[in-house]
Amino acid sequence: MAEVTAQARIEAPAGQIWDLLTDFDAYGQWNATHTGFPKGGPATLEVGAGYEENMKLMGFPAEVTWTVREVEPGRLLDIKGKGPMGVSLGMRYELTPDGGATTVRMDGAFTGAAVSLMAGKLKDSASAALNESLHKLAELVG
Repeated sequence: MAEVTAQARIEAPAGQIWDLLTDFDAYGQWNATHTGFPKGGPATLEVGAGYEENMKLMGFPAEVTWTVREVEPGRLLDIKGKGPMGVSLGMRYELTPDGGATTVRMDGAFTGAAVSLMAGKLKDSASAALNESLHKLAELVG
């Protein structure tokens, strides 16, 4: 298993960040691993909703099928995914209001036989991507 976390305080209200975080037409503007939605983003953000995403991590393209595990509008989005080579993914986006700003935390988890072979490199790559995503998100709402 490989787990990564990134967190930043962004000078914008949680509602504004949530709107951008869940605007799937703008997903590629801030998400560093996103390369496209082959069938469009999710029609609705509710538990059990599914969608496909094309991603690039460690320089390799991958198609991931995501399912929403938990959603609390304005505060939490938790999704699980199935990727190539039996890799399972989890992403959790959590927003915590902090005065006029918001603390944004992103957690990622990767499991599967292929992950154990490249866990160190995957953690480094995924951690860099999460931090880049937070930076881009902050720029877009700033």
